[in-house]
Amino acid sequence: MFGFFKKDGNGSEKKEQQNFRAESDLSAGVGLKMPSFHESVNYMYKQVKEAGLSNVADRFGAMEQVRCKFCKEGVSCQLCSMGPCRITPKTPRGVCGIDAHGIVMRNFLIKANMGLSAYTYHCREAALTLLETAKGNTVYEIKDPSKIDLLADVLGVDKSLPLEEKAKQVAEGVLSSLSQNDTSIFVEKLAPESRKEVFRRLGIMPKGPMNELVDSVTRSMTNIDGDYITLALAALRNGVASAFGALVPLEIIQDALYGTPTPHECEVDFGILDPDYVNILPNGHEPFVGMALVKLAKDPKVQEMARAAGAKGVKIVGSIETGQEMMARLECDDVFAGLTSNWISIEYFLSTGAVDAFVMDMNCSLANLKEYADKYRFKLIAVSNIIGVPGSIRLEYKPGNESKVAEEIIKLAIENFKERKSAPKADVSRFKQKAIVGFSAEAIVNALGGSLDPLLEVIKSGDIKGVVALVNCTSLGNGPQDSMTVQIAKELIKRDILVIGAGCGNAGLQKAGLETLEAVDKYAGPKLAGVCKALGIPPVLSFGTCTDTGRIIMTVVAIANALGVDPSQLPVAVTAPEYMEQKAVIDGFSAVAMGLYTHVSPVPPVTGSDKVVKLLTEEVEGLTGGKIAVGDDPVQAADGIEEHIVKKRELLGI
Repeated sequence: MFGFFKKDGNGSEKKEQQNFRAESDLSAGVGLKMPSFHESVNYMYKQVKEAGLSNVADRFGAMEQVRCKFCKEGVSCQLCSMGPCRITPKTPRGVCGIDAHGIVMRNFLIKANMGLSAYTYHCREAALTLLETAKGNTVYEIKDPSKIDLLADVLGVDKSLPLEEKAKQVAEGVLSSLSQNDTSIFVEKLAPESRKEVFRRLGIMPKGPMNELVDSVTRSMTNIDGDYITLALAALRNGVASAFGALVPLEIIQDALYGTPTPHECEVDFGILDPDYVNILPNGHEPFVGMALVKLAKDPKVQEMARAAGAKGVKIVGSIETGQEMMARLECDDVFAGLTSNWISIEYFLSTGAVDAFVMDMNCSLANLKEYADKYRFKLIAVSNIIGVPGSIRLEYKPGNESKVAEEIIKLAIENFKERKSAPKADVSRFKQKAIVGFSAEAIVNALGGSLDPLLEVIKSGDIKGVVALVNCTSLGNGPQDSMTVQIAKELIKRDILVIGAGCGNAGLQKAGLETLEAVDKYAGPKLAGVCKALGIPPVLSFGTCTDTGRIIMTVVAIANALGVDPSQLPVAVTAPEYMEQKAVIDGFSAVAMGLYTHVSPVPPVTGSDKVVKLLTEEVEGLTGGKIAVGDDPVQAADGIEEHIVKKRELLGI
C-alpha cells in the first residue's frame, strides 16, 4: 500500500490567489474585483474586457441588476398560456390552482428531469459506441475486459462468451435497461439491500431512466401534479434512476472502451496551450471524438502535415469534462497536453490566440462563441447533433464514423493554423499547474494492497475523520469562479477529512494545486497528512467528471458493504459548493436518496416555499437518512459537514 506515488520535493510554491467576497460586483471594472479565483482567468479577463467582447463575468454582473425575485424564490410559473403566474400574498395560487409549495417543487423537478435526461443521453451514446465497437465498426478497442464482465454479471450475460459477442450482448442489455418498464436491473443488482428497502418503502424504486423521464416530465405538466410531496418523491426516484441506471453503466462502458483510470501526473491551466502547435480542443462531456483525435494525432503522418504548415506538430488539449474524461485515462505526452479549465473559463482561454479548433460535444459550449472564433481565428466544430452554437461547422459523430470526423477536424485545424499563426497571441505560458489525476475505486483498492481494509482502519482510527465528495459545477452565483470550491476543500482537508473531487469544480481544485503531493504539507491536517504521505497521494483525489457521481456512489456502497452498514451511517458527506446547472440538481437528489448529507451553494430557488425548504433540509432525513444543507460561507459549510461526520462516527462507535 505504500509508495503509491514517488514523492517529489521539487514542487514550486505559488502565490495564493486573493479570496473574494460573494457580493463582488464583477462588472465594476478591471483591477478592482476579478471574476475568478484563478490568476490565469483574471489575466485573460482583462484582455477580453479591453477587446470589448461579451463574456460570462460581465453578463453575470449585468443580470444582477435585473433578477426577478419570484424566479429566485421559485414561485413563478410560465408553463401555460394563462401565465406567467407569480405567487404573492395577494395571489396565493396560480390560475390552475397550484400553490407556492407545488410550484416550487415542480420547478425543481423540471430541472431534475433535464439532468436525468442528459445523463441518460450520454449513457445511450456510450452503449451504442460499445455496440459498434463489439461489431468491429469503430477504431476503439476494449481495453478493460473486466468491466464487460462486471456488466455481464448485472445483466445476466454469459461471461464465457467470446469477448466481442459478450460486449455486444452487454451493450444491447444496457440499451434495453434504459427503457425498462419494471424495476431497473442496475438498481436491483447494485444498490445495497438496506437502501432498496428505503426505496421500496418510499415508492422511489425506479424503472429504467427513460421511462422515469416519461413519467416525471408528464407529471410536471399543468394540472397533473400539484402536490409538493409527490413531486419531491418523483425527484428522488429520478435521482436513484440517474445514479444506478445511467451513470454506473455509462462510466463502466467508458472504462471498458478507454481503460479504467489509474493515477498519474498531468498538467492543467491555460499554459498548456502552446501557440506554436496546432491546438485542437475537444470540449463537453463525451470522450468519443476526443479519444479518436488522440489516436489519429499520434500518427507520424499527421504530425508531419502540421509541420509542413509551419507548426511544431498537433496537440489535443482537453477542455471541460471531456478533457477530464480523457485526462483520467491518458498520460500527458507530446500529443495529449492535459486540461485547460472548466466552463466559465471557455471565453478566456479561447481568447489566448492559441486555439485552432474548438470541438463541441453534448455539454458546456456557450452560445456566443462565434464572435470569439471570428476575432481569434479558430474553427467552431459541433460533433453532437444536439449542439446548436451559431457559426459552427457540423461534423456529427456517430459510432463508426469517428475516424472520418477526427480526420476532417485535424485537416480543418491545420489549415486554420496557417491563418492563425500570424495573429496576436497572449502569453499565458506561466499559467501551468501539475495535478495527480485518474483515481477510481479500483485505483484506491490497488493502492491499499487489494483490499479496502487499510482504508477502513484509518477511518476507524480517526486518521481520516471522514470522506467528502466534492461534485460540482462552477458558478458566479456565490462569488468568483471556483473560490467557494477551493476554500471549502481547504477547510475540509485541514480538518483531516479526505476530499474526492469531480465535475467542473475538480478543474478548480487541480488549478489551485490541491491535487498534488505538495498540498499535503501545505494544506492537510496532521493526521490526514500522515496517511497521504504513507500512500503517496494528495489530500484531494481526482475522480474525474460529474458523470463520475455513479463511480463515487459505488465507492460509498463498497465501503458501507465492507463495514456491514447502510451508506447513511457512514462518516461521509457530499458538497456542491458551486452547483450551477441541471445535472447538479439530479446529482443532489441522487445523494439525498442514498442517505447522504449534501451541502449545496448557491441557495437553490426553493425559498418561496417554507414547506419545501423544511422537507429538503429537515424532514427528508427521517425518510432517506440524507438531507440538503445550504450555505455560502465555506467555513460554516465545513463546520456543518464536520459536525455531521463526527456524529456519524459517534453512532458507529469509532
